[in-house]
Amino acid sequence: MSPVVTPEAIDAPVADRTPLEAPTEPTVRPLTGNTGAEVDGVDLSRPLPPEHQAVVADALDRWKVLAFRGQRIGHREQIAFARQFGDLTYAHPYDDDPPEGFPEIYTVSPERFAQQYGLSEEAARKVRRKYSYTNQWHTDVTPAVNPPAASVLRAEVVPEYGGDTTFTNLVAAYEGLSAPLRAFLDGLRAEHRYGAGFARQGVPTTGVISDKQLVARHPVVRVHPHTGERALFVNPGFTSRIVGLRQEESAALLDLLFAEITKPAYTVRFRWDPGTVLFWDNRATAHLGPQDLDHLDVERVLHRVTLIGEVPVGTDGGESELIQGEPFRSLPVFD
Repeated sequence: MSPVVTPEAIDAPVADRTPLEAPTEPTVRPLTGNTGAEVDGVDLSRPLPPEHQAVVADALDRWKVLAFRGQRIGHREQIAFARQFGDLTYAHPYDDDPPEGFPEIYTVSPERFAQQYGLSEEAARKVRRKYSYTNQWHTDVTPAVNPPAASVLRAEVVPEYGGDTTFTNLVAAYEGLSAPLRAFLDGLRAEHRYGAGFARQGVPTTGVISDKQLVARHPVVRVHPHTGERALFVNPGFTSRIVGLRQEESAALLDLLFAEITKPAYTVRFRWDPGTVLFWDNRATAHLGPQDLDHLDVERVLHRVTLIGEVPVGTDGGESELIQGEPFRSLPVFD
């Protein structure tokens, strides 16, 4: 089956392309009761007027994940769009080969995934068809003491069907818990480390993950710096344990919270089409890569940039702690 691809000259100058026909004002169309919206009338190949930036920022705070359809952009324009909302990180803590001239770009593909994490041949076969840098629910780079504030993901090659990405709203998940449980969680901290999700699946890792650990302790409930909302801040991909609990207590509580954050009531599923760009609040969401491509011979390549995040703060005002590694900023975490 032939893949569907975006225009060939993904990094041609903007002047060489026909701009999108856009209405005067952007419109925001919510997709579910809790999570996700599509934004129409915005051309990401050009700087957004301040009033359009405000619409996008407000929609992101409210709906957590935004989709922009039919965009004609490449690496350069993707970076420029994201920079209107904050400074950008280096591509990825464990990526030493971003596209030449674009150190902010992290390319998501199965081949790069296996190489990047030093997976054995057997382990790579288990996960390479997942088409994401983890095949579990996760929030981007939470083992860093300052996980990205937001992410922007753009499709270069997408299959004709399948390969959707699902998001969940961690604020709604927290609010859905009982009051006594919320009060208990407010005072807890959790350890996040690279390889936690692999270990939970019984997949061994070698290479860079073993040699250069990235570990942080975050509040289980973080306070959003813009909205003041409280969000569950745990995820199956990277959260290894609840600090201070016995192993069996930690595992049981994490299982409960992982089940809570993935309830369908809090989720939205996005279909990728040529020209689709997703922009999500990494402080208040987790997401799941494709789960339906294992048996299909298709190609899927996307490109991501992330905005530098602040150190999370818990409900008690306490900040996250760095255990190993360095903060995630504009230079490589590991030199």
